Amino acid sequence: MLQTTEFALLRRVAAEQAENRAPSLVAAVVRGGEVLWTGTRGQVDGAAPTIDTQYRIGSITKTFIAVMVLRLRDEGRLDLNDPLDKHVAGTPYGHLTIAQLLSHTGGLTSEAPGPWWERAPGGDWTAMLDQVDETVLKLRAGARFHYSNIGYATLGQLVAELRGTSWLDALNTEILAPLEMNRTTPMPTAPHALGWAVHPYADVLHPEPTPDSGALAPAGQLWSTATDLARWVRFIGGDTGGVLHPDTVDEMRAPAVVDDGAAWTVGYGLGFQLWRDSGRRFAGHTGSMPGFLATAVIDPATTTGALAFTNATAGVAITGLTFDLLKLVDDYEPALPAEWRPFSEVSGELLALTGSWFWGPMPFVLRLLDGGWVDLRPASGAGRGSRFRPTGVHEWVGLDGYYAGETLKLHHHDDGSVSHIDLATFIFTRTPYDPKAPIPGGVDDNGWRPGN
Repeated sequence: MLQTTEFALLRRVAAEQAENRAPSLVAAVVRGGEVLWTGTRGQVDGAAPTIDTQYRIGSITKTFIAVMVLRLRDEGRLDLNDPLDKHVAGTPYGHLTIAQLLSHTGGLTSEAPGPWWERAPGGDWTAMLDQVDETVLKLRAGARFHYSNIGYATLGQLVAELRGTSWLDALNTEILAPLEMNRTTPMPTAPHALGWAVHPYADVLHPEPTPDSGALAPAGQLWSTATDLARWVRFIGGDTGGVLHPDTVDEMRAPAVVDDGAAWTVGYGLGFQLWRDSGRRFAGHTGSMPGFLATAVIDPATTTGALAFTNATAGVAITGLTFDLLKLVDDYEPALPAEWRPFSEVSGELLALTGSWFWGPMPFVLRLLDGGWVDLRPASGAGRGSRFRPTGVHEWVGLDGYYAGETLKLHHHDDGSVSHIDLATFIFTRTPYDPKAPIPGGVDDNGWRPGN
């Protein structure tokens, strides 16, 4: 990066560490599959931390759990609308769906009963269930967003039961090993930072415990490094390394619920926190455990992401810092548009579909995208439009917008030429109200006529 950009980034990190008294702080910026910049301040064991120093990442752990659940869904092992009871028996909230647990919309209590789990050693799944009854249901399922650590503990148990192994073994096999995230672990391994609480009125420290959280570990157990977490930021942006289909990651980034009412600046998808700022959308997650704060965020549209760790319980604006780093990079060195290149190959049959189509009298334009995808949307102004991915011969499925999940299908005349497009009963034809096509065409035999 430019020297001025690097200095601006380091200046922001240095100010956060000094002004908010962070024992140490590590940050990084990624773009397009590369780590563009890293910066550190403070000390760990008497020396500056490095990109290989482990910090506890807290609730960023939840994103790994969510990815393992979506892998099970993509394999056909579960449906997101399945009630929990179908896969994990014995809970008083078995009627909640997998999707509700993923998106924190099940109405479950935020914390498990008993001592504050983040500072106390945790028991196993059976021990946790022994403390749980119907009182953990605080809100009507689906009513609103209500963050729930116990919900993600349950999803970790779901992964364990369907895989026939621990969620940690599944994590190592399915995600960490393929992505070469070798320094992401359930307990710290040297070199790692110690967690500290900083006295509110004096520059002294109090050590924080880092116990094994047991059954609640899926909610916040993991430790990681800047190098490893930078790879995970890229994953959230869509660079999945074959661990999950990019379309599924895109599905996880879609807002399932909004956390701040009509403003819609903060929301949640299927395991990812979402932010909206100045017309841009960001995805990632924050994390906090006693002694540690962390944030990992990316703008999938530009592939620019950032992450930051500190080993302080509170007081450091780690999420604000992360977004400031993103803004600095975009201000000093905005991402260049992807270089335009023509298709490497194209079907003449698909090329013939491009151009104007009409739903009734309203003109639409169908454009051909790479890989046989198509885009159908109004020729001008706002309206219903979507991208479609091919799913078979002459069939596509909608990926976004009004037609997400709906099937676009071609219909043909006897001579093999395309007669019309059927999209969830909406009929698109080459001319307005084509009399040879199904409704809305063919209703009045007299067709178009002059006015009175």
